Amino acid sequence: MTADHFEALYTAAEMRAAEEAYPGYPASIPELMERAGTAVAEEALRAYPDARSFACVCGGGSNGGDGRVAARVLREAGREATETTDDLDGHDVVVDALFGTGFHGEPRTEAAELIGRINAASVPVVSVDLPSGVDASTGEVAGAVVDADLTVTFHASKVGLVVSPGRQHAGRVVVSDIGLGDAPTAIRRARPSLVDEVPRRRAGDTKYSAGSVLVVGGQPGMTSAACLAAMAALRADAGYVTLAVPQESLPAAEALALEPVKLAWTDGDAVETLTAAAKRARALAIGPGLGRSDARRELVRDVLERVDLPAVVDADGLFGLEPLDRRAQTVLTPHAGELARLLDRDADWVNAHRLEAARMCSERFHVTVLLKGGDTIVCSPGAGEIVCDYGPPSLATAGTGDVLTGVVASFLSKGLDASTAASAAAVAHGVAARLAAHAPGLVASDLLALLPAALDGTTPGAAQIR
Repeated sequence: MTADHFEALYTAAEMRAAEEAYPGYPASIPELMERAGTAVAEEALRAYPDARSFACVCGGGSNGGDGRVAARVLREAGREATETTDDLDGHDVVVDALFGTGFHGEPRTEAAELIGRINAASVPVVSVDLPSGVDASTGEVAGAVVDADLTVTFHASKVGLVVSPGRQHAGRVVVSDIGLGDAPTAIRRARPSLVDEVPRRRAGDTKYSAGSVLVVGGQPGMTSAACLAAMAALRADAGYVTLAVPQESLPAAEALALEPVKLAWTDGDAVETLTAAAKRARALAIGPGLGRSDARRELVRDVLERVDLPAVVDADGLFGLEPLDRRAQTVLTPHAGELARLLDRDADWVNAHRLEAARMCSERFHVTVLLKGGDTIVCSPGAGEIVCDYGPPSLATAGTGDVLTGVVASFLSKGLDASTAASAAAVAHGVAARLAAHAPGLVASDLLALLPAALDGTTPGAAQIR
């Protein structure tokens, strides 16, 4: 994966290193503070041109210094700007300069009360670098937190502005250049151009060499889940897809999915049937609509152990899953509830610690984990995380995860490594949803026809997203 496909996301320590590398540091701190504060004032005026009075709530650290510079620049622009921690009444905008990138943990009582007053002011809030109360390095929120309408951050985006729950408090984020040099970061944000890494069909390809996928799932009542995954694999440019469903689901699968080749199995012959079918495939997708009985759990384990193909495991395939010794690359695609079960935690804990949860699962299972959500996180053992946050809220509907599973499987079948396949699939999935003309009201099958456009960077709409 080339660096051009990613945006650096900084932790607190990485930002501190960038500042310390600036010529003349620490004597240059006032110079950097002047640029940062000026940027805040300019963005606040641009966003709220009719505002006449600004309450600047300034803490004691560098973030507070940025806020004091912003207050001065606002006054120079003819606005009233008061540096205060008490009186927030009667102002048009509140500037939150209480805590910056160095903050972590839970605000003390006095600070928590002040944050409460900021949120209760009923006027727009502009946060300096991060909303106070958000951990810049993780996005975690341990206590009171400012709900910003606009966040002006410096040099580059911070992890805490992109990963939930922090991202939910940041509002619109503007990145301002204050003259610091770029540096590698452990966590990166995928750009839409990442889909350019996906191999396209070339002259001389056959339907098998273009990518062959075996999809396993679809018990009665949930046959459509496996059908969505199979159709998504084809729409994501796989050349050949076999849809393997229980015998009793075959009539429904035949009616729902035209292009995939259908294969029926029973609990008695499933492992042998699927192992044989895998010989013509280059990737396996198992789990959508599969069911959670003891027999199906055993089937997942047996197939994953016997089939030496890159695999994506989703939905029912994750239920009761235990670590396996697989040589082939494997991607797990849980939502928060499924990941919580894998870690023996609860979903609230996962939602509050998304990066930590993804890392724990990746290390426990020795696989790539794609934790679904508005801030989809891809984590591979020993590698930094990739955040793929192009998915709009309209994706929160049944079946979209099955579509994502099919896209991941297609990309694995084309020879992409697990991290690239998962990240590119999450990006394509999100871009496809953004291309939908009728969201809200998006349903999972709408994405199928939009996937080819999402993969084609020259298509109107997709090109604009880039």
